[in-house]
Amino acid sequence: MGQKDGFLQYNRELPQSRPPQERIKDFKEIYDEFPEKKTNQQAARCMDCGVPFCHNGCPLGNVIPEFNDAVYREQWEEAIQILSSTNNFPEFTGRICPAPCEASCVLGINKPPVAIEHIEKTIVEKAYELEYITPHPPKNRTDKKVAVIGSGPAGLATAAQLNRAGHTVTVYERENKVGGLLRYGIPDFKLEKWVIDRRIDIMKAEGVKFEVNANIGVNISTDEINANHDAVVICTGSTLPRDLPIPGRDLKGVHFAMEFLTQQNKKVAGDKLQEEQILAKDKDVLVIGGGDTGSDCIGTSHRQGAQSVTQIELLSKPFPNRTENDPWPLWPMTLRTSSSHEEGGQRQWAILTKEFIGDDLGQLKKVKLVDIEWSIDSNGKQSFKEVEGSEKEIPCQLALLAIGFLSPENKLLQAFGISTDSRGNADTKNYQTNVSHIFAAGDARRGQSLVVWAISEGREAAIAVDKYLMGESQLPSKDDSFLNVMSY
Repeated sequence: MGQKDGFLQYNRELPQSRPPQERIKDFKEIYDEFPEKKTNQQAARCMDCGVPFCHNGCPLGNVIPEFNDAVYREQWEEAIQILSSTNNFPEFTGRICPAPCEASCVLGINKPPVAIEHIEKTIVEKAYELEYITPHPPKNRTDKKVAVIGSGPAGLATAAQLNRAGHTVTVYERENKVGGLLRYGIPDFKLEKWVIDRRIDIMKAEGVKFEVNANIGVNISTDEINANHDAVVICTGSTLPRDLPIPGRDLKGVHFAMEFLTQQNKKVAGDKLQEEQILAKDKDVLVIGGGDTGSDCIGTSHRQGAQSVTQIELLSKPFPNRTENDPWPLWPMTLRTSSSHEEGGQRQWAILTKEFIGDDLGQLKKVKLVDIEWSIDSNGKQSFKEVEGSEKEIPCQLALLAIGFLSPENKLLQAFGISTDSRGNADTKNYQTNVSHIFAAGDARRGQSLVVWAISEGREAAIAVDKYLMGESQLPSKDDSFLNVMSY
């Protein structure tokens, strides 16, 4: 343990962000530089608890007190070794993770928790600066070949770990660049794409192969994939969006959120769009859905020059603090305000969308909404009813559906003959599907979730594949993370 009274001496402090009216003029990351000395102080706040609940709260099993102590002592090489033993991509999670580890921080019982996510980002960026992160190709190669389909966080983690085990890994991506959700679903103001490219260059130097514009089942057959590989891992994500089948859904101006975000990300990257761009400029924008994707739509709409932005949520407004229903160390179901919300617009809760209303040309003109009231019956089941007389129409020329995802696009699963569960996800047992040499990981297996969970899934799936190919595996499991702290 570093500074025994650090949690008493220092308050939680994070980097300041650029002023909202300045940052909405570009798509750069929003945070200012943070003095290294202050990061050391934030690490000093860690109490090195006897039972580190932060470790349990992290889906990757990150060994958090140990890397906090290394940062406090300014031992950056030790810190990145500890962090990399459980997390292949801390430069991603250090920027976009909602930090369930912080929700489980023991200090968070009665004080603001340790700034774990910021410390993680600082460790990895310092490690790149000091050239502690360099390619580490495997010393020995097996004769096994593995295809990883999908280059999002689950696919990249699977590929990195199987390559580390010595297998020859090829990642297939149907888009023209690698990254999946990281590249096309997350705006640059949260994750600039040079961060992805930097890591991909490392993976290429380690021997991972990448094939882009490779749409399996379309321009590359599943038979070809099966014939040329000893194992296949499907990491295509949960990309089938939940729709809103109400009157007027087919009007021009009603779009899925990911269509909107993906186009803007491609434009920022300088890619040529294949279709007319969905633009918020000078429009009244309605974002339907209160999650992270909806928040990303708000920030993107501001940057495109929207006239107004409104976000609505079906559920009631969350409480500002924990209640008896979500005590520590559970994930707090509290009100969250993102950087995009700070940039303007308004938020409304307990609102049901009734109808999209258009003009004579079929263009969205306004949306009919109604207030709802939630109730819980004696069995604990929630339901809602419309509030009589609360119906209203608001001007809207662009409506973005950010109400979640249902499952993978099942044509690929069907082409491989893979069974699905009741939700349409790949049905697996220890990541293995009903087709013995085919595995699945990430959102394609567990349903829509977090980037940190996708990385965890990829790492654990790699162990299952390695055991299938070799009979055993030396790859580290998150259950053994304390035993593998120095295994990088």
